[in-house]
Amino acid sequence: MRTVQAVAWKEIQIYFSSPTAYIVGMIFLALAGFFFVRDLGSPFPEASLSSFFQGATIILVLMGPALTMRLMAEEQKLGTIELLLTSPVRDWEIVVGKYLASLVFYLATLALTLYYVILLVVFADPDMGPIYSGYLGLVLYGASALAIGLLASTLTSNQIVAAVVAMGVLLALFFADAASTTLGSTASSIIGEVGIKSHFDDFERGVIDTKHVIYFLTFIAFFLFLTIRALESRRWR
Repeated sequence: MRTVQAVAWKEIQIYFSSPTAYIVGMIFLALAGFFFVRDLGSPFPEASLSSFFQGATIILVLMGPALTMRLMAEEQKLGTIELLLTSPVRDWEIVVGKYLASLVFYLATLALTLYYVILLVVFADPDMGPIYSGYLGLVLYGASALAIGLLASTLTSNQIVAAVVAMGVLLALFFADAASTTLGSTASSIIGEVGIKSHFDDFERGVIDTKHVIYFLTFIAFFLFLTIRALESRRWR
């Protein structure tokens, strides 16, 4: 675990000293703020974060790949990946360390949105159940987006290509529910279960279903496993 911590700490320092990461974080907060205030102008606004949670799922399609696109792609472009692979560090330690670093930066950015919760508590009387579950859903949803982004970054040395590939996969998973309605019953149910958006919606409603939690955890583990295998394959090239 010390090796994982060392890799993660190095990447965390890069994140918090990189202007690109701060720009991505500020864009996330700006768009999140837009979704938060969008419904406040209605005649009967609700004391909830429903609009923010739904908007954040769209933002994360862009933010996840933007935060992870350089993690492996930059190592390959600069040639430092060869040093990592020949050092006494296991492949899974590299992957998990870099993944944890991106997750820490994402959680730090997400924590800043707790300001919206404070505003609701001060000026209204919100139901805290959907807020707690909604944030849990965003943590799992964002962690899944980062896992996909890290895999895409491992497959190419071009950061832009990595970001586009990850965004494409996330968009396909996001709109899988809409596509499932045009297919037969069996195919529809399968695609509906694979789609990532449907597994988040219950969290936004205040429902924590173990089925959805297991889906996201399995999703993260699966893509991290693929990333480890992709990194291992470089040893044979």
